[in-house]
Amino acid sequence: MTELILEFIFWSGMLCFAHTYLFYPFLLKLLSGAKPNNLQVFHDPQTFPQVSVLMSVYNEAAVISAKINSLLQLDYPPEKLSIWIGSDCSSDTTNEVLASFTRDDSRVHFFPFGQRRGKPLVINELAEKAAQANSGASGLHVFLITDANVILIPQTLKELVKHFKNERIAVVDAHMIHTGIKSDGISQIEDQYISTEVQLKHREGIVWGKMIGPFGGCYAVRSDYFTPVPHNFLVDDFYITLKAIERGGFAISELKAICYEPVSHEIGVEYRRKARISSGNFQNMATFRRLWLPPWRSSLHFAFFSHKVLRWIGPFLMIVAGLSCGLLALNPLNLFYRYSFFVLIAGCTVLPVFDRVLARFGFHLRLLRSLRYFLLMNMALMEGFFKYLKGIKNNVWEPTKRQ
Repeated sequence: MTELILEFIFWSGMLCFAHTYLFYPFLLKLLSGAKPNNLQVFHDPQTFPQVSVLMSVYNEAAVISAKINSLLQLDYPPEKLSIWIGSDCSSDTTNEVLASFTRDDSRVHFFPFGQRRGKPLVINELAEKAAQANSGASGLHVFLITDANVILIPQTLKELVKHFKNERIAVVDAHMIHTGIKSDGISQIEDQYISTEVQLKHREGIVWGKMIGPFGGCYAVRSDYFTPVPHNFLVDDFYITLKAIERGGFAISELKAICYEPVSHEIGVEYRRKARISSGNFQNMATFRRLWLPPWRSSLHFAFFSHKVLRWIGPFLMIVAGLSCGLLALNPLNLFYRYSFFVLIAGCTVLPVFDRVLARFGFHLRLLRSLRYFLLMNMALMEGFFKYLKGIKNNVWEPTKRQ
């Protein structure tokens, strides 16, 4: 009886992993290929909505000029575009650079906040200011929320907002493409992961109109679907999108809305970023539990559980499956579980160390690097979970080092 329980635990954990990383993406690929394309889009530039770009920045002197120039060069009617930027108490030359843009172009509105408050609260205040400025205008109003290090091409905004002709569309995500990929470090593996996520989110939008969270670096949201983010939330883009879906809106991804972002090379930097994001993931998992519990209730529940919840609890599934496999391996007759346990131990200890040793000598094997990346990112998830349990007081953080 005990062995049966252990076997059930082991195979349940393995099945959950297989579902979130293999079965669910494959199912979406099948369903999206059979879905007809009946998009309602804007064509005439005169009918395009008013767009307010919202951007929170902190010590972004290295990239801010290129970012603002990419926004000012967007192929979009100038009279329908305004840019709202809040500096979250920057201490470098970011404020000086932004002040010069406000003098040169009246569409740029800059607010140098004197106290650090975190990106979500800055975005909340900018959204309020932009909404007030457009309160007397008739027609549709859209927020474009973007990060300082994400560079847009001229057509990006048009490709995003064209979908808002459909009144049910609340959020449209851009297609993030990485730059600066190198053979060393983790940039190739990170890019592969993000590229897979891009396709997964795009297919969720096609099949159900319920993309489970944008990438956050560049996405558009219908202003009347925007919900202010609580002061202590770390992953604001997910919160805004799920709130819009909760209110009946659709969320999709547009692959033609291309933008570029430098990819991480250093595994330590990416680990810290993932641990911080993971704390926010568990905030959202608890906040929106009624949207995934029970997971069979609707397509939204199924997608949320399959795409996000199973991945967020992945470290615990690994531990439980590993422990049950180890206990089963104590029986000398259970050869399958003895070999499986040996493979698990080798995969979690020896091979990652071997990859690190090889890297010191300039050898970079993609399979080993992928395994090490996967394990460390799951460790980051676990660290984020315990940070969440301790309580998150605020969302102020240091941005990732810019390349």
